[in-house]
Amino acid sequence: MFSAHPTESGDSDDVEGVDPEEFQQYFITQGRFTAGVATIYAPSMITAEAMFQHLAEGFPVGMRFHSAPVVRLADAKPVHLGHVARADGAWRLYIFADQKDPTGGDSHFRGLCEFLESDASPIKCFTPAGADPDSVIDVRAVFQQGHRDLAVDKMPSVLLPKKGKLGLVDYEKMFCPDPKADDIFALRGVNRETGCMVVVRPDQYVSHVLPLHGHEALADFFAGILIDAE
Repeated sequence: MFSAHPTESGDSDDVEGVDPEEFQQYFITQGRFTAGVATIYAPSMITAEAMFQHLAEGFPVGMRFHSAPVVRLADAKPVHLGHVARADGAWRLYIFADQKDPTGGDSHFRGLCEFLESDASPIKCFTPAGADPDSVIDVRAVFQQGHRDLAVDKMPSVLLPKKGKLGLVDYEKMFCPDPKADDIFALRGVNRETGCMVVVRPDQYVSHVLPLHGHEALADFFAGILIDAE
């Protein structure tokens, strides 16, 4: 299609040419391929079976993490979720919260964060002593509520890690839907009622999708690929 010459409008006799409108539509449809991010990795040690893909249909397991616009909770700054992660070799755990109040005790999001703060957490198991708490597994959360409806200081400590020589709090781990753009939950097909976890490899490819209550499955996945901290 790239090498063929464009046809004139209504010229059905030019069988070797390409209709410009057809070419444009095909280019849009194949956008991820032309951008070089259409690779799909098969299941392996670092790419799980897509058992819970229905919880986040827009984040296919084995494919590049597809970014979306969000608003950072701490300062209401519009950002792209996929652009906030640095190329630092860390795994990303994106927690898409359920509909319940994330500060309430009956929230599955809250239960997951309590697990991640416990001694059984893969963060505690695989982060070397003295390293920043997000240096191996970087946890980030996306809420369904607006950024004006949530209080940063009431969030779990796993989303407010103290880092660096001075132990300063990192407030840039939490995000909300951008009111001026498409809602990320709708845009990426994330189940609003249950929420989910999306595990992303250091190379930004989706490694696993799990329900928020899948604590043991999350720990088992990381135990199969990471080395215990000493």
